[in-house]
Amino acid sequence: MPDRILIIDDEPQITRVLRAALSAQGFDVRTANEPEEGLLLFRDWLPDLVVTDLMMPGLSGVEVCRSIRSTPRSPSSSFRCATTKRSKVEALDAGADDYVTKPFGIQELLARIRAHLRRAPERTQAALEAGDFVVDATAHSISVLGKPIHLTPKEFDLLLHLTRHAGKVITHRALLTAVWGAQSAHQPSICASLSVNCAKKLEAETGKQYIQTEPWVGYRFIPEGWSGNEE
Repeated sequence: MPDRILIIDDEPQITRVLRAALSAQGFDVRTANEPEEGLLLFRDWLPDLVVTDLMMPGLSGVEVCRSIRSTPRSPSSSFRCATTKRSKVEALDAGADDYVTKPFGIQELLARIRAHLRRAPERTQAALEAGDFVVDATAHSISVLGKPIHLTPKEFDLLLHLTRHAGKVITHRALLTAVWGAQSAHQPSICASLSVNCAKKLEAETGKQYIQTEPWVGYRFIPEGWSGNEE
């Protein structure tokens, strides 16, 4: 799977440029223009590297960095786009691995990203088990009752997100953000279509209904045999 990179910056022009440049290099890229939105996306999507600005309204980049580093599964690297010596020091103390100063060159940033990802440990996330399901994010595979289920990449991402939150109601907006990115958060029809297709595939293979629709809200994933213990 391509490395996942999350960009957090309050300037839409910068996120658009970085998304295009990084996507052209084969990275899987998501963006957020608000730090709070970026942290939500980080928790749901689990990127391998975060690129974020320091000076943003609301939470600062330093606070974002501290929040990311306090989670059990933080990314391999966190860049900070810094503007003052003091902010650079604060960012590094908060857990950032590197920084670049605005304005920066795209090629320099790409080189730094590649260098950090080369030094990052291999992703060895254990397979996630939930009731009848075993989901291996690294191998990009899902099996139900020991039988492999063939899904499209987006169907896999959707079911992976639902499995991570088994038993909980996941809103349309949360699913859209996790699977397609924040720019798709206001297109519920996309989410509905994918969820229906995924549910039909599971039912066709097993004869069981695992994905429940919560009218006007979202979806709930109940894998049979699930213990009901939530994190």
